Amino acid sequence: MSNPEVATSTSASAGPGKGQQSARERSKNLFSNLMPCFKKNQQEEEQREFIANDETYNAQFNYAVNKIKTSRYTWYNFLVKNLYEQLHRRVNIYFICLTILQFIPQISSLNPTTTLIPIIFVLAITAIKDAHDDLYRHKSDRSVNKRKVQCLRTDDHGQFTLVENEWEQIKVGDILCLSNNEPVPTDLLLLSSCDENGLVYVETAELDGETNLKVRQTLPGIGAMKNDLTKFGDFKGKVLCEAPNNILHRFTGNLYLQEPCDTLPIDNQNILLRGCTIRNTVYCFGLVIFAGPDTKLMQNTGISKLKRTNIDLQMNDHVLVIFIFLGIVSVITAIANVSWESRIGHLFTIILPDASYMTSNAFKGFLTFWSYAIILNTVVPISLYVSIEFIRLGQSYFINSDQEMYYAHKNIPAKARTTTLNEELGQVEYIFSDKTGTLTQNIMVFNKCSINGTSYGALYDEQGIQISPDEKMKTVDFSGNAYHEPHFRFYDQRLADAASGVAGDEHLYVAKLFRLLAICHTVMPDSDDEGQLVYQAQSPDEGALVSAARNFGFVFKSRTFDSLTVIENGVEFKYKVLAILDFDNIRKRMSVIVEDTEGNITLYCKGADTVIYDRLAPPSGSRDKEVRSKTSENLDEFAREGLRTLCLAVKNFTRDEYLVWEDAYTQANRELHDREDRLSAVYEEAERDLELVGATAIEDKLQDGVPETIENLCNANIKIWVLTGDKQETAVNIGYSCNMLTDSMKNVFVINGQTDKEVEGQIDDALRIMAGNYPGSSRIECVSKMEDDIDVAAERLNALQQSQATYGLVINGYSLTFALESNLDEKFLDFACKCSAIICCRVTPLQKAKVVTLVKDKKKAITLAIGDGANDVSMIKAAHIGIGISGEEGTQAVLSSDFSFGQFRYLERLLLVHGRWSYMRICKFLNYFFYKNFAFTLIHFWYGPFTGFTAQSAYDSWFVTCYNIFYTSQPILWLAVLEQDLNPEFCVRFPRLYLPGQRNELFNTRIFIKSIVRGIVTSLVIFFINYGVFSAGISSKGIDRTDYQTFSQALSTSLIMVVTLQVALDTSFWTFLNIFFTFGSIGVYFMFSYALYSKGLYSFIPSQFPFIGSATTSFQLPALWFSVLLTTTVCILPAIIRQYIMRQYMPTYADEVLALQSCERAQRRAARSNEPGIVGALTHRLRNRFPLRRRSSASRSKSQSGYAFSHERGFGDLITTGRMSMRRRPPIASIIPGISERGTVRAVSIVSETSCHSPATGSSSPAAAIPTTLPGVDVSMTSSRDSQTIVA
Repeated sequence: MSNPEVATSTSASAGPGKGQQSARERSKNLFSNLMPCFKKNQQEEEQREFIANDETYNAQFNYAVNKIKTSRYTWYNFLVKNLYEQLHRRVNIYFICLTILQFIPQISSLNPTTTLIPIIFVLAITAIKDAHDDLYRHKSDRSVNKRKVQCLRTDDHGQFTLVENEWEQIKVGDILCLSNNEPVPTDLLLLSSCDENGLVYVETAELDGETNLKVRQTLPGIGAMKNDLTKFGDFKGKVLCEAPNNILHRFTGNLYLQEPCDTLPIDNQNILLRGCTIRNTVYCFGLVIFAGPDTKLMQNTGISKLKRTNIDLQMNDHVLVIFIFLGIVSVITAIANVSWESRIGHLFTIILPDASYMTSNAFKGFLTFWSYAIILNTVVPISLYVSIEFIRLGQSYFINSDQEMYYAHKNIPAKARTTTLNEELGQVEYIFSDKTGTLTQNIMVFNKCSINGTSYGALYDEQGIQISPDEKMKTVDFSGNAYHEPHFRFYDQRLADAASGVAGDEHLYVAKLFRLLAICHTVMPDSDDEGQLVYQAQSPDEGALVSAARNFGFVFKSRTFDSLTVIENGVEFKYKVLAILDFDNIRKRMSVIVEDTEGNITLYCKGADTVIYDRLAPPSGSRDKEVRSKTSENLDEFAREGLRTLCLAVKNFTRDEYLVWEDAYTQANRELHDREDRLSAVYEEAERDLELVGATAIEDKLQDGVPETIENLCNANIKIWVLTGDKQETAVNIGYSCNMLTDSMKNVFVINGQTDKEVEGQIDDALRIMAGNYPGSSRIECVSKMEDDIDVAAERLNALQQSQATYGLVINGYSLTFALESNLDEKFLDFACKCSAIICCRVTPLQKAKVVTLVKDKKKAITLAIGDGANDVSMIKAAHIGIGISGEEGTQAVLSSDFSFGQFRYLERLLLVHGRWSYMRICKFLNYFFYKNFAFTLIHFWYGPFTGFTAQSAYDSWFVTCYNIFYTSQPILWLAVLEQDLNPEFCVRFPRLYLPGQRNELFNTRIFIKSIVRGIVTSLVIFFINYGVFSAGISSKGIDRTDYQTFSQALSTSLIMVVTLQVALDTSFWTFLNIFFTFGSIGVYFMFSYALYSKGLYSFIPSQFPFIGSATTSFQLPALWFSVLLTTTVCILPAIIRQYIMRQYMPTYADEVLALQSCERAQRRAARSNEPGIVGALTHRLRNRFPLRRRSSASRSKSQSGYAFSHERGFGDLITTGRMSMRRRPPIASIIPGISERGTVRAVSIVSETSCHSPATGSSSPAAAIPTTLPGVDVSMTSSRDSQTIVA
């Protein structure tokens, strides 16, 4: 049965194996290459067929070359494609249509260039920004495609040689040579390697996020070609395999050989995938199977889609509402014009005869409809979107410049890689996070252990309180050990004394534990370029344990397929390896049976505490019971601290007992049927009646601040899902460490069904269990849809928190495949949303994207995905917002992200500070912008009855042009860039401030309509107050005050004063720039008025400046200033009164936090008063109204095991069968003449400190710095060495 994990993707290639294509098909493929959007019309590839070194044969299939493209545009489609994307904004279509209408003089009273130039400017600015963003993608693509790789080619003399070619020139069927530390450019079939057994070690960090090494092997027989270029040149093997797809852990195909005639099956163990990196292998040769977009890495990256914010989508809908409003108003004015023309207008035809085309009043009304559609077009100002782009650019600048998000350790600043999603950072409801490298540091540290019932490693102060170490604390001195690692840190001197024999009786027990750690493993020893001992471990757990034993004097020195050597406190001991009982997820343990030089046969076992305790021999006395009890207590303590625990045990065999067991083992190993079950039974027989040795505790180091960040984000009502490719035990352990899973949870459900029925049954069972604890579905709905009234919402929230139990969910990738199917996805999502913590483990990159898409589509919520590896790219692209962490797994995630930074903890500040500010700023901007433009535009409508609804403008045309560009744009622009209602510290301290963004409280349809109504009322007040003042009478000098130009000047001045003071009233955070541009814009208005209406410009172009002298004359009239003062008071005073009443008697949560901030600031100025005063009262009030539920990080229930061991079955077979090479590899230059060595054999070791303190002596002692890497899967190895090194 095929793996249902991921649906197979199709490539753009034509179907193979069908002979030569027709000319029509070839032209179709050529056209598809030129226009990628037509690729979907190509025939799906069912299987891949090609012959090595046969370019002519392979050319018929038109397989993709090894050129990747992540950019959105090309030079020839940029204009068309970018214009098409910009036309998704309805407002752009509106203004283009409006510009066309303005070229019709019969209906337009405005110059068409006043709209044409702005729309061209807007489209050009947006296109330049998009081109600038895409240019970076092109540079990234170019840097990858121009990399060099050595490819087998024929020289001028017909000899086969290795030539450096660019990646983009590589084709299917080429043979490549790769060297150590070199990235794999395509998906390759491994042909040979420098290893005598055809093994190649690869690091797959960019594929699955794991830095531990994995092993790949050549097919039997063809590995004998080694590095013979002539044999490779003559190689004509034919490959028939699966079509390109996105399944990383499966490959099916056959290699057909001509000489000898043979068929070799190909599986995933023979494939090197693009994105892998060659490690500890001098050279290897591979045959290109998939190239460029057909590689599994690129098949998993997903499609780059244009992301638009929720605000953008709302604006599209609101613009549609404005269009409807504009149409209604235009219809009303058209009808009114027809009525006026019928009753009064015909009287004016004597003086102003109608044009010849004015055949009827109805036609006049038709023309009036379009005239008002043009003159009222400023209800949707074209400068709106340009202003938004500048605002987002400014917000991005502050994100990029934020020193609080600068990761000094690696010199990584925060980076806003796109400028279009800033405000959506303030609306996130779901976060989907990778684990390895995102939540963790990729570091495993030997932290503590329990031996003979005694716990070692904890550090206590004088009061007996456990504390963490710092750099000043004294560490254990390991310098007496020639094999110690200089960066290893440990602080408990008692353990070092016991290991070296100084502590007397304890030495026997401690030596037994470290001897077990030095023997019971599948680690391979190696040496670096300096001859220092390094380890290659299948899992980072094993690497940390073997390294710890090494530093405490029990050095694993070397091994062959049937023996290993250990140096115990300077004395060398050799053990014969009789059997390796390999680890798997069902057994949860591994054992090694060895025989020492004296003939003693011993089984060493390590595994989960629950498994080991079930297999212990009956206690021999009270002391034995006490040791087991204390060890169990220590294990519980380790688990509560979030450490990864293993239990250790031994068993001694007599010679006869072992021979009987060996015979049963040999028989089971020969069985053809039920071999696995029979071997498990034999293993079970050996691993019983064990003697307890102790327990170890390893810390999977989290990044700094991860638990606190997750806790605060959860308090902000953000749901966090962890999607990881790691094993279940590892993921769950990290879940406890970072406070996602807690002891207070009622249940942690594990979904691991193997069929859709099993998965559905497990979900139904979980829902039934949860139904007994939930008070009702309506109450659950109240949590996600809280009422607007803050007190009612708080009371309901408190009641629910007290009555509801919390749950966790853990689901593996295989079960997730069924859960994501259409018949089960909604039930799974409903179940998951009722859990407060969700961990999906063993998931593929495409599954990550599917989970994100499911939540995004079904819940209609804003999603954010964060990761650091290429395996996270698909979910980063699928989410509304993608965050890339610049970590240890390459730059693929960063290059595909919208924002990037160096540590997970910066996500808290990005969302709670920058996200909240950006959302608040853009909402204030939009509300004000619609308000001021309706106030500006609707004055034309009120002016209509006095002009016969003839679409005459109430303003001078230059005022219309300058209103949104010079007079009112800058105050709101700088408010939207600089506004801060609260300090960053308070935004983080009170995460409930984030809720308004999630609920769209600051900009929605209701607030949008409210802004429109405010604008309409303001326009009504401004027009009729000014009309009342200027409708009749003359000045004291006998000057007529009722002329059109004076009235227009009064309207303009009143409008500018009202809207400018309104933006000042909306400003909470005043800076010099706000003051300068807010009040300076009023000065600009007066300066422009005097300049535009001066004699100089009139004499230059009389027809364009008809308002000559109106400013000088109007501004001398007291009536104008009285009118301005009156309209300003009537418009602004109610807003001031309402703002005061709301803050004093109906404050929002933000208002109360602002009051607390002001009080604390006042107290700091007063050098901290001794009495808590109002600050304490406000803090108490806030916490009572919006209690912050904090997740306990201190404890885990005693029933919860801390076991986690990222180890896979099968590695033991490589050792015991002798297929694992133990020899040091020679330099590549000595093997293949002429080839340049691109890197040296190096291993990575990252060290960290952990704390211990001796409760007996009360003094600090050194802690161990353990080389660690990521949890592994499959057949894998990690590297460890004496000191920290960097991969070349």
